[in-house]
Amino acid sequence: MNSKINDIYNFSPKLMELAEKAEKNCAGAFERIASVAEYNGAKVLKAFSDNKVSEPCFYGSTGYGYGDMGREVIDKVFAQALGAEDALVRFNFVSGTHALSVALFGVLRTGDKMISVTGKPYDTLEEVIGISGKPGNGSLIDYGVKYGQVELNEDGSPKYDEITEAVKGAKIAYIQRSRGYSLRGAFTVSEIEKMIKAAKKGNPDVIIMVDNCYGEFVEECEPTAVGADVIIGSLIKNAGGGIARTGGYIAGRADLVELCSYRLTCVGMGKEVGCTLGMNREMLLGLFFAPDVVSNAIKTSAFASELFTMLGFECSPRKDDARGDIITAVKLGNEEKLTAFCRGIQKGAPVDSFVTPEAWDMPGYSSQVIMAAGAFTNGASIELSADAPIREPFAVWMQGGITYTSGKLGVMLAAQEMIDGGLIKI
Repeated sequence: MNSKINDIYNFSPKLMELAEKAEKNCAGAFERIASVAEYNGAKVLKAFSDNKVSEPCFYGSTGYGYGDMGREVIDKVFAQALGAEDALVRFNFVSGTHALSVALFGVLRTGDKMISVTGKPYDTLEEVIGISGKPGNGSLIDYGVKYGQVELNEDGSPKYDEITEAVKGAKIAYIQRSRGYSLRGAFTVSEIEKMIKAAKKGNPDVIIMVDNCYGEFVEECEPTAVGADVIIGSLIKNAGGGIARTGGYIAGRADLVELCSYRLTCVGMGKEVGCTLGMNREMLLGLFFAPDVVSNAIKTSAFASELFTMLGFECSPRKDDARGDIITAVKLGNEEKLTAFCRGIQKGAPVDSFVTPEAWDMPGYSSQVIMAAGAFTNGASIELSADAPIREPFAVWMQGGITYTSGKLGVMLAAQEMIDGGLIKI
């Protein structure tokens, strides 16, 4: 670590010493992260060249968007990069939850059954399914879709035998790759493969749908490589590379992607319509940057995990653990430490660094949530951010860092904020 950084940021000498040691301890992990990024970068570059991306692909369309060359090429490039038959990539997706909702409503019909094999889904999906919220809001359950879930073991691992039984008669087996607001590890592609095999053993026809948010390009392949039929994600997370300002994707089997496109637009038109309004260039550029940006985010998370472990906190995953996503959870123990951590992360943001994060009643969440996120794109969690519900065990989930330098400094500012408040002693 460059010692001159302290000419800019007044970190405590002991924190500088610990941070330098943490960074050295991460050398092996950083080397592995760089290797994955190199492979994924080659994969993405090949997708661009194979699908003949050219400047006319950047031009936007208006109105119906008939014959939008860029829109069609983007779908092909994303599909190849994600190992899928087809993809539906649109700026019209307002969030990952929206893309997931479109996929679920696109595939499921009245009387069908959906089984979440990774326990309760992320908070914002509960009302989409209908397991929370007001009856009659238009949830899947309102439309006659049946829902069930297979809880995870206490250590966060899947119950494979129960998955095999539970999916019998089900239309969709749903897998959430990332942890949400839980302390289990994110699922790796190899773990997802085991879940898929267990589900297919009980029901060979079950459709495997994976919430792939936060997981793209963390490993050398995506869940499509091990049998997932559909994967879904957000472009203001990994796949947009910090460039895309909005959007999401659905990728997988061509017939299922077509059904999802009917839900996004209308039956009979599907992917053939939808103007792009000049958004094509940033979606393509974002995907091109994504492998390296994701590697910076993972390096930031590994550094944070090592530094805060050295400071005496329980972190997950550790620097050398197999990773399924870009997130590191830090168990801070109380609300005061949690809010101090988030204030420090906010101070390290390139945008709105002067803002003080406060907990609020965020739509779609059952508890108040505090979020530190000073980003070029509002809510873009591929940029350095930290968020947490104000509830036990007062853990924070930190992700992002489009550059490693800015990510590392944000993590150090979080530690310094806690030191300055007398919440940790070093």
